[in-house]
Amino acid sequence: MEEQLIADISQGADVAPDFDTRLRSEAMRFLAVRTNDGLDSISRQELLDFSIDGEMFRLMDPTRGIRKPRQLASALSISTTYRRAGEERPYEDTVGVDGLLRYKWSGKDPENMDNRGLRAAMKLKVPLIWFYGVGPSRFQPIYPVFIVAEEAEQHQFVVATEVARDLHRTESPVEEHLRRYIVAETKRRLHQPVFRSTVMRAYDTRCAVCALGHSQLLDAAHIVPDSDDEGIASVRNGLAMCKIHHAAFDAHILGIRPDLVVEIRQDLLIEIDGPMLEYGLKERHGQKLMVVPPVRAERPDRELLEASYEKFRSAG
Repeated sequence: MEEQLIADISQGADVAPDFDTRLRSEAMRFLAVRTNDGLDSISRQELLDFSIDGEMFRLMDPTRGIRKPRQLASALSISTTYRRAGEERPYEDTVGVDGLLRYKWSGKDPENMDNRGLRAAMKLKVPLIWFYGVGPSRFQPIYPVFIVAEEAEQHQFVVATEVARDLHRTESPVEEHLRRYIVAETKRRLHQPVFRSTVMRAYDTRCAVCALGHSQLLDAAHIVPDSDDEGIASVRNGLAMCKIHHAAFDAHILGIRPDLVVEIRQDLLIEIDGPMLEYGLKERHGQKLMVVPPVRAERPDRELLEASYEKFRSAG
């Protein structure tokens, strides 16, 4: 049955299997260079720069969520559309009790060609690219990911990162310690990069506190910690911060009031040290955030800021 499925899918493929392997490898190498090893997102237009054997090759379908090129025996990529301001949920993906992610079928027909392409990718155990929307026409590529199971009744596939794929067990319940490890791995490989790219896009890749604009020196800080069992944190629970201000924020040295005014802990205000303390921290005291998202629905959640600010005050 499995062999017949792959044979049926392969009828449309008109190149040798080694092209499939080379294409996936070169595509992922291209994405690593263009995204600064996953630190930055990429635009739909920039994806059109990818070529192989001298010809442009689409890595992402322009109209559908599953890219199954005619040259390949199975799907190459999947994509998740960005939810515009006001449409997004605090956590946007679906996580199963095993800690792995779910990706919905294309429609409800199991024999839809796109669904067959993903099913073939599962049988062939080939790596795919997941383009996760982080803004209008901007995506965070996550790779490699693998289809490890299908849940036909829920019209969805089970998606795992490389490490989680090797730990996935279909025949028995996942032990709690293993499930938590899989959740942590998924957060590291998918949740955190997507959260970072969404926050960086909202803040125009600048520190909210000091407006520093170098991507390599910026983090996406959580206003309040996200739960281990949940999905990708909303941009409203995030702040773009340079590494110094992020560390100070997490250590409750720097606090942000609900009205977006920065405060520095009192004991540091009277301390005398070098220029970093003087100009990097103390000088920020009492000033408004220098950068906030222009879209109101993407600005920091007031209730989350209140909770964080209370912790800052308690630590003073």
